[in-house]
Amino acid sequence: MRINVRLFARLRDIAGAGEVPTDVPDGATVRAVWDTLTGEFPEMRVYQDSISAAVNADYSRMDAALADGDEVAFLPPVSGG
Repeated sequence: MRINVRLFARLRDIAGAGEVPTDVPDGATVRAVWDTLTGEFPEMRVYQDSISAAVNADYSRMDAALADGDEVAFLPPVSGG
């Protein structure tokens, strides 16, 4: 199935794009999408323990199942002053 992955902040910089259409097997989870991305962009692995995810604009757990056409967003931690 095909999903759209949105990346923010440093993740966008690493991938070189804010959106990455991705094919995943039926029944894939948010974690499977993250694993696919980190396989393609190993620099993202440093965010493994602090990444937030959303599915169709709602915060989501990494074990959430996905459906064809879903949008998955990954948000690294943000710092500011």
